[in-house]
Amino acid sequence: MSDPSQPTPPRLLAIGLGEVLWDLLPSGKQLGGAPTNFAFHAQQLGARGIVISAVGRDALGAEIEARLSDLQLSACLHHSNLPTGTVSVRLDAAGVPSYVIHQPVAWDELSADAATLSHAAAADVVCFGSLAQRSTPSRAAIHAFLAATRRDACLRIFDINLRQNFYSESIIRESLDVAGVLKLNDQELPVVAELLRLQTDEPGFAAALFRHFPSLRLVALTRGPSGSALFARDATSQRPGIATTLADTVGAGDAFTATLAIGLLRGLPLDHINAAANHVAAYVCSQHGVTPKLPAALLEMLST
Repeated sequence: MSDPSQPTPPRLLAIGLGEVLWDLLPSGKQLGGAPTNFAFHAQQLGARGIVISAVGRDALGAEIEARLSDLQLSACLHHSNLPTGTVSVRLDAAGVPSYVIHQPVAWDELSADAATLSHAAAADVVCFGSLAQRSTPSRAAIHAFLAATRRDACLRIFDINLRQNFYSESIIRESLDVAGVLKLNDQELPVVAELLRLQTDEPGFAAALFRHFPSLRLVALTRGPSGSALFARDATSQRPGIATTLADTVGAGDAFTATLAIGLLRGLPLDHINAAANHVAAYVCSQHGVTPKLPAALLEMLST
């Protein structure tokens, strides 16, 4: 139980930097974009979430702003003459999504202006990926923002999210040069290993990344229903998957990343973080859409 005589610590500031969009699912459109999902779940877990992205000057952009307001999720959104981002999502019989990501869209015109950079110095964690770096302006803006964060006090998570052909060796290398954490899944690992000319066995892959990228402190590997592994420089955690009734897997990886981030920032043991992240991701898989309210029992897994 917390001591009421002690001052309440400030809330962690968790920033999702990159794409905000509508996922056009068979059941209808849902707010999406990995950085947006990350910020939403980080806020559920006790942080203050902020989405930094761009929307069009159109009805879909206005709907995104309204939806973020409904979720009480703060945002720093630029307005573009390009359309608001959309992604056509198909689910296979197992609920696993495939994507058609449309372009060009508003978040291809991210800008690192003063209003955006004002959030960088206060950020405790920033989550970014490869998709929003497909355009030169957005890639430059993302790296300008990361450069403006506190060097040793901000956790920078590269949640790689390889999509279609919107990635390259240079994007991955440049991102790993500034990341403290890499999160990827078991389908992305061999792709990244081939691009970077690394071994594909999991421990060897992580060890090679640590040798080549000095700022990297953790590699998080998710394996869907088979669980996950966390590789730190001096420790490893392996956790099995959590049995669940599957609705769809959209956003489960982002929920895992948010749980990982909050656990790391709170200094929890690696295996505890891994277990909590698996439970949160499994719960999201059991719900339709990417913004379900997490039960209290899951929130308590990250309490300190």
